[in-house]
Amino acid sequence: MNKNLNPLNWTKKQQIIGGAVAIVLIGGVTTGIVNHANHQAKERKIEALKNKKIKLCKARAEKARKLEKINEADSKKLLDIAEKTPTDKNIKLAEDSILKVKNAEVKKAFDNQVVGIKNRVKLENEAKTAVSNYQKDAMNQDKFKTAQQSVNKLTSSYSKGLKDSLNKQLATSKKQTDDATKAQQAKSESDSKAKAINTNKEQSASTGNATNNNANVNAGTDSQSTVNNDVASGSNSYGGGSQNNYSQGGSNTSQNNTNSGSSNQGQGNSGQNNSNTNTNTGGNGSNANNNGSNGGNNNNNQPQTRYVGWVSVDGVRRYSQTFNTLGEAQSYVDATVNSAEVINLGFEHSIRYGVEPA
Repeated sequence: MNKNLNPLNWTKKQQIIGGAVAIVLIGGVTTGIVNHANHQAKERKIEALKNKKIKLCKARAEKARKLEKINEADSKKLLDIAEKTPTDKNIKLAEDSILKVKNAEVKKAFDNQVVGIKNRVKLENEAKTAVSNYQKDAMNQDKFKTAQQSVNKLTSSYSKGLKDSLNKQLATSKKQTDDATKAQQAKSESDSKAKAINTNKEQSASTGNATNNNANVNAGTDSQSTVNNDVASGSNSYGGGSQNNYSQGGSNTSQNNTNSGSSNQGQGNSGQNNSNTNTNTGGNGSNANNNGSNGGNNNNNQPQTRYVGWVSVDGVRRYSQTFNTLGEAQSYVDATVNSAEVINLGFEHSIRYGVEPA
């Protein structure tokens, strides 16, 4: 071993220099250790802050995700309510809730659903109006076709109940109209037949009256001719009677006066035939007057047909009135069916109406 390397052999000066160098070396090492420790502590602090920030971001993201799910659930719930009961208020609540949804795809789907609800409500209102217009003018086939087409457009499952109700109202009104038309046609045919029969009867009666009048005129002419002949021959005697039958005893055996009157043509539809026979017997004779028979007046009075206009609710006639003419009865039915009371009843009840002979 080199003697110079052994600190024990160093001189005092060398020892002082060697100690200083040793101190410097030790200080440098210590400083390096301290700096390294401080650097590690700083890195650990930065890592902790980073982890805290990441954790905080994750918490915020989770909170936003949960809030999004809540908003979506609320919107879906309000949309279901609006589908079942599509009032303006319910639709507005659904639209406001959709504004809180952040997911673009979900929001677009919800917006499309709102548009569908509004379109369905529009079709439902159009169908209700078309059916109501047809019920007010049930004889109008164009309005019936329009109403049927409007009802057929209700394809949503939420419109099924309303669609069934409107179809039922259409069928009921159509049947009532068909029945009324058939009844009116049958009544017209019956009236035509009755009118033809009455015409024939009147013609027959007119022919019979003419025949009777001719017979009466001929009979009167014959009777008058007989009277004239009797007067001309002196067969009728009045007052004291015939001188040829007078006797001395003052006895008046007979005085005969016979007067055959003429037949008078009567008055009236069937005529009046009057015959008058007067017989006078002489002395304190008796007078006998026979008044002939009168044919009387015969009138063919036809019974007047009256009509009943009626409106029923669920098969029970709630409104009914009798009129002298078909037009009055039909006007009554039209006014009743088109009244606000009956229209409101029509949405929940079966309404029928018609006109028929009383």
